[in-house]
Amino acid sequence: MLRIGLTGGLATGKSIVGQELGRLGCRVLRADDLGHAVLQQGGEASLPVIEAFGSEILLPNGDIDRRRLAGIVFNDEAKLKLLNSIVHPSVRLREEAWMQQVEDADPTALAVVEAAILVETGSYRRFHKLVLAVCGEQQQIERAMSRDGATREDVLARIRRQMPLAEKMKFADYVIDTSQTMADTIEQVARLYKSLRSVNSCGNEQ
Repeated sequence: MLRIGLTGGLATGKSIVGQELGRLGCRVLRADDLGHAVLQQGGEASLPVIEAFGSEILLPNGDIDRRRLAGIVFNDEAKLKLLNSIVHPSVRLREEAWMQQVEDADPTALAVVEAAILVETGSYRRFHKLVLAVCGEQQQIERAMSRDGATREDVLARIRRQMPLAEKMKFADYVIDTSQTMADTIEQVARLYKSLRSVNSCGNEQ
């Protein structure tokens, strides 16, 4: 089985790339979904996060208010690192369990994990290949403002907190440029899928 990491910057289109890879036949897992799951009541990270950040992050039903939590850590590097140190290990364990399940079911599968900070955390090393989705900064800003309803200032602040795409490209085995048309992106992903299938059929190396 070929393990593939899929990453990018804010609003660079990595989810679109992931969806298309899934349509073509890859098994795809979104780390964001796991992040939500481990913070739900009964999730592995729920109680540790509540203990770390207090009951003020809770909704009346006892769920963690992710928006309020994000507001607390957004401009506080220490608190963000604390949150990540609690959430990321649980997410990684779930990722590994999922990849093992995929491999057990189909040793020839292409298993894709889509996550925002694979390079920053060093998690990219757990994968045979790393795919990076990129576009221009102005496109990132426009897409994020439209998608999230955020202000230009908030979007720029989020982009500045991430590793520059030019730096991430040094770690990538494949780069998908989503700055053109959707048809162009789909064509690039089709070529990527063909290449990944070829690599997998030839065997992979850690």
